[in-house]
Amino acid sequence: MSPNTCCICKIFRAEENGISSKLSLEEVLQWSQSFEKLITSKYGPMIYKTYLKTEHSDENIEFWFACEAYKKITSQRKRISVARKLFTTYIQPQAPKEINIDSPVRQEIIKNIQEPTQSCFDEAQRIIYMHMERDSYPRFLESKFYQKLKHRLQTNSDNSMVN
Repeated sequence: MSPNTCCICKIFRAEENGISSKLSLEEVLQWSQSFEKLITSKYGPMIYKTYLKTEHSDENIEFWFACEAYKKITSQRKRISVARKLFTTYIQPQAPKEINIDSPVRQEIIKNIQEPTQSCFDEAQRIIYMHMERDSYPRFLESKFYQKLKHRLQTNSDNSMVN
């Protein structure tokens, strides 16, 4: 897909993968009720990530879900390995997908990275969640991207009621 492909086209092209045909109007409408409903729904995170790519901020949702997976790790050896990967991918200065967190939070992670705990990314994850909830989520709801998806599902729903 060329970088010039519009975000609306990307989401509608998802039909080729069977995604938009699996989306229900009810699920899409629930996304507007709260950010929590969006990221805990079946397809919301995938659709939201596609939108965040248009804002060049998809690293936020990737980091948030990576932290959710990280917290479930029980093996200390695996935790160390995954913590280092999270650090080099999202936290360290100039990381390929560096997230926007304050210096004190970054410094605390740097301090604890040698012996990472299950909660060592919690504060960074909380900050990223807040960024998404307060900044990009309201823009997502107002975006042509979400509005066209909602309209398309409403139209499909209306047509199925007529038939």
